[in-house]
Amino acid sequence: MAIKFSSPEVTPMQEIPVDFTCDGAEISPPLIWSEVPEGSETLVVICHDPDMVHGEWVHWICYDIPAECDGLPEGIPKTDSIPLGGKQGLNDFLKVGYGGPCPPSGKHTYIFRLYAIDCHLGLGPGKSREEVQGAMQHHILASAEFAACYTRR
Repeated sequence: MAIKFSSPEVTPMQEIPVDFTCDGAEISPPLIWSEVPEGSETLVVICHDPDMVHGEWVHWICYDIPAECDGLPEGIPKTDSIPLGGKQGLNDFLKVGYGGPCPPSGKHTYIFRLYAIDCHLGLGPGKSREEVQGAMQHHILASAEFAACYTRR
């Protein structure tokens, strides 16, 4: 059984709407998921841009989201905690919460990935991608992803 993961506002492999980018309101897009595997305690969401010259650029990290949640609403506040439960990490803009697509040039791809985890990670807020991925290693039950793109005009 695979997790179903998508956004009602971001169509896979299409242009991300400007409201979710640095050229717009830079709010986080809504995300929805279903068919989370039995035994999942928490969920992790990571959004990154693999097209940067010097490696991947992390735009958003959310972790310890209760497995009972079926998504995240649009416009999650850029605070340590998520209103539905869970925490937000430090993005590569060195800020907590969502940092919208803002490519320096050309078309970039943005990958949204969801992980089902069999435990609480036990991390405080504001952790890096490396810290979150290290804590969830050997605890991933399933994952799903979708990608979209953005080009600055």
